[in-house]
Amino acid sequence: MGDASPFMLMTCQVRKEQQARVPAITHVDGTARQQTVSRTTNPKYWSLIHAFEKKTGVPIVVNTSFNENEPVVNTPEEAISCYLRNDMDVLVLGPYLVEKSK
Repeated sequence: MGDASPFMLMTCQVRKEQQARVPAITHVDGTARQQTVSRTTNPKYWSLIHAFEKKTGVPIVVNTSFNENEPVVNTPEEAISCYLRNDMDVLVLGPYLVEKSK
């Protein structure tokens, strides 16, 4: 997907033949906002992406703002509050996996 872009500040063209493979990240104009992840600087996130690639064959995950009709979540308390108010399956917060009781 191009050069290093650790902060999602650039877009790149998704190859036409790959757009159907990664529809969640492909904009209507065929571009995507890229964030490159380094094993050295972010080993946990890199490992997550690598595990996803091993399972699916796709070395890409969707990274989006965490908010719902409000400012972006900045603290663990805001994350929990947003999660509880919305229809989300799980919340991963540091080393914790939070699930709503069924």
